[in-house]
Amino acid sequence: MDDSPPPVSPATLKFLARLVTVLTATMIVGVVVIVALLVIRFSGEERTQPLTLPDSITLPEGARTEAVTFGGDWIAVVTGDGRILIYDRTTGEIRQSIAIE
Repeated sequence: MDDSPPPVSPATLKFLARLVTVLTATMIVGVVVIVALLVIRFSGEERTQPLTLPDSITLPEGARTEAVTFGGDWIAVVTGDGRILIYDRTTGEIRQSIAIE
């Protein structure tokens, strides 16, 4: 018995060669697009306004800070006793207190 594989037609080989070429070109274009998007994203304009923070923020008695988040003109402080305290960014005065359930 002959265990050799059947011969492959030249048309099939041409199809496979074109397929590999197209896939390679697609991958190259994809990498170029990703690099271009990264360059565009990270070379954008810097903040026009400097980050302003109050000199100090006074937490309520017994509150312990778990996390801090900065918004446009506010600062949010998550406390260990289940509250979110919203402070004014320029004055440091408390605006709102939200209980977490």
